[in-house]
Amino acid sequence: MEELTDLRKIRLEKLSQIREMGVNPFPFVFDRTDFAADVIKNFDPDEKKQAKLAGRLMAVRKHGKAAFCHIMDASGKIQIYIRKDQVGDEQFELFKLLDIGDIIGIEGEVFKTRTEEISVFVSDLQLLSKNLRPLPIVKEKIEEGEKMVYDEFADKELRYRQRYVDLIVNPEVRDVFLKRTKIINSMRRYLEDQNYLEVETPILQPLYGGANARPFKTHHNALDIDLYLRIADELYLKRLIVGGFDGVFEFGKDFRNEGIDRFHNPEFTMMEVYVAYKDYYFMMELVENMVSQAVQRVSKNLKLTYQGNEIDFAPPWQRKKMSDILKEYTGEEIIGKSKSELLAIAKKLNVPIGDGADVGKIIDEIFSEKVEPNLIQPTFILDYPVELSPLAKKHRSDQGFVERFEGFIAGKEICNAFSELNDPIDQKARFEQQVEFGRGGDDEAHMMDEDYIRALEYGMPPTAGMGIGIDRIVMILTDSPSIRDVIFFPHMRPEKGGEDSL
Repeated sequence: MEELTDLRKIRLEKLSQIREMGVNPFPFVFDRTDFAADVIKNFDPDEKKQAKLAGRLMAVRKHGKAAFCHIMDASGKIQIYIRKDQVGDEQFELFKLLDIGDIIGIEGEVFKTRTEEISVFVSDLQLLSKNLRPLPIVKEKIEEGEKMVYDEFADKELRYRQRYVDLIVNPEVRDVFLKRTKIINSMRRYLEDQNYLEVETPILQPLYGGANARPFKTHHNALDIDLYLRIADELYLKRLIVGGFDGVFEFGKDFRNEGIDRFHNPEFTMMEVYVAYKDYYFMMELVENMVSQAVQRVSKNLKLTYQGNEIDFAPPWQRKKMSDILKEYTGEEIIGKSKSELLAIAKKLNVPIGDGADVGKIIDEIFSEKVEPNLIQPTFILDYPVELSPLAKKHRSDQGFVERFEGFIAGKEICNAFSELNDPIDQKARFEQQVEFGRGGDDEAHMMDEDYIRALEYGMPPTAGMGIGIDRIVMILTDSPSIRDVIFFPHMRPEKGGEDSL
């Protein structure tokens, strides 16, 4: 990395020269009045108009006592033209000490060049922030009518670690996160239009619950108690339904101490919603309508392509029972079998099963391996075995099952929903069974939550509940192959190398 060290030394020397000129290389404020995209869009050749912009210097083409440059702001790029006799000797000397990556402010008249590019003829130039570390600038060249890209900042691990650089040199990355915000805002607006209340519940919890997952644990010194980062929002939100709210939802961070891969990050965003006096059939329609509205917000169309697969989000989505689809893709009757029978089937299907797995876990592993990858179009899988769902209400007509569905798109689960269990006696028995699973070695088993049982004893109305993975929805709606592509700062192993590593 010696070359980079030398370049930084040169920039530090330029910084000293700028200070010696009496120029503050890190001033406090700049009164920007315009953005690049608006200047270009609103250009009128018959009107002389001044523009005052600020942005990062991204390209420089010097021609003696003049130069064409490009600056980039949040809206895009625009060309600027700097000439010594226009800005004066002092500002032109300052310009000569600038580097690609510096943030500058300019003011001047908007015009169109002979090559038809809308530009700004600079009359005033200010340095707003001196760049001390070279950017991995992408180079482009037209060859045989096609744009060829060179020296692209494409190292995935480096881009995730240094998202700030990724956003500077890869503008399409910024577009992914703009779409993420639009998706979340669309979902929030949909729920608000139903008169549901957005709330906040604890992230640090004395008991973790609402999902089967391994938690992160910490210690509160003042109270001298262990606390857990929440793995789900569910049990606190349902306490609010007990308290009299008819509909509540929360966009929040959840944390699960599990592996990291294309679809999993230990810190992720969930939206959970609970609606009184409704069941899981109602929640299926809510999911369809809410997601399809978000799709239209980012694409103006109900069809999108994800990793080569065209996906149609138009309601109604497919609905299939878990027992039926397991048989469809395995050729076996899975539901209702004993543990030994299920282990034999898993072995026959080449599905690895961990030690200590109970019946529900084995069924879940078979489903994940043999069914889930085939669920490309939006599909609801209904009616899960009771062993898999400690918080769902027993099915009204099918014994041994619960009223639960999971939504799948592009081969991955995106949401999980129940007709919520509101019988405190049944709920306590389910928790006790989970505790036994935990004693048997299941480190993802649910804990006993006596206060939640007490809340149910005060009475919770029939309720529909659902949790949806925001990161996975954003992945699908932006055609992003990895969850790390849709999280600004994904978790990574500690980096190796010195401080000059890019």
